[in-house]
Amino acid sequence: MTATDYRAAVIQGLRDLATFPEANPAVPIPRHDVTFLYFPTRGTDAEMIAEIDRIATLLGVTPDPSDTIYGHHKARLAFGPVGYEALAVLAARHAQHQADTSYSGYVTPAAVDAA
Repeated sequence: MTATDYRAAVIQGLRDLATFPEANPAVPIPRHDVTFLYFPTRGTDAEMIAEIDRIATLLGVTPDPSDTIYGHHKARLAFGPVGYEALAVLAARHAQHQADTSYSGYVTPAAVDAA
């Protein structure tokens, strides 16, 4: 599938998704915001920031500086509770996440009584 074909398929899928809950009102919808999320190709922080800034310009928004303290650089365009978000996870945060999950599968929590 070409990039153009894939883009068209994603757009059609979003349209189909939008009409589905309208045609099926008994199907529950999320109680939280819905985000269409794009991650840039992994690169240096400067490269990823530049990509998010480029996308922010296309969206007509300014990247949210408050996310920097969490190690993210993002731009978001909201359509009510639905949004398009471009998000870069910067190197220090990515490394911290890798360290935090490095024991995954090796540590088993004690059984919890579900009473």
